[in-house]
Amino acid sequence: MLFREAFRQRVITRIWIMTISKGLSSVKNKKDDKENQQLGEAGSSYSDLSRRDFIGGTGAAALVVANSSPLKAQEVTEREVLEPEVTDVPKTAITITVNGSLHQLEVEDRWTLIELLRDHLELTGSKIGCNRGECGSCTVLVDGEPVYSCSTLAAWADGQDILTVEGLEKDGQLSVLQQAFMEHNAPQCGFCTSGQLMSATALLEENSEPTVDEVRHALAGNLCRCSNYNAIVEAVMDASRTGGA
Repeated sequence: MLFREAFRQRVITRIWIMTISKGLSSVKNKKDDKENQQLGEAGSSYSDLSRRDFIGGTGAAALVVANSSPLKAQEVTEREVLEPEVTDVPKTAITITVNGSLHQLEVEDRWTLIELLRDHLELTGSKIGCNRGECGSCTVLVDGEPVYSCSTLAAWADGQDILTVEGLEKDGQLSVLQQAFMEHNAPQCGFCTSGQLMSATALLEENSEPTVDEVRHALAGNLCRCSNYNAIVEAVMDASRTGGA
């Protein structure tokens, strides 16, 4: 009796499981059929699209794109609004001598001497470092005196004699000081070299036999970010012993 009852319960359970599985399968098949029907309708609608409708749609889209302003053009317009071109800048006529050549120029009153030399006379040996009169890489000689050209207005140089690093060589020959710099490896990255040369040239023109302390004092306004100060001082001392600047 117990065996027969257990067998009957097992049969009932299996039938119940089969019934549920069949029901779930039927639901899934109906869902798949519905999705396939929707896809078919969508495909039919796409296939019904005529060439005329397609071309008309793309033409309208192209017209919208054509009428929209490019981003770059918008940026240029905004920049012109934020930074309008200044046309009424005061100007001054000056006459200067640079490396032995006479120049008669009209300069904007806001130009610094280094801007005039580099941007307008194309003498790029003098460098712009700090651009606020601290590092000395822009040093040039004005009437024989070392001057930070980044802190000197070009209009102030009217009637004066200016010497830049390009003017140190004569007839293609380096000056004694330039040659000493090379022999003692005084230039490292080279960015401060022109300013160092101009300050040292002014010193040797005034004092052909300076002491080491006098050389250091004369070059105190010229920074070397490579920290090659000892080699620079040695080069200046060597130049003083072999013929000056």
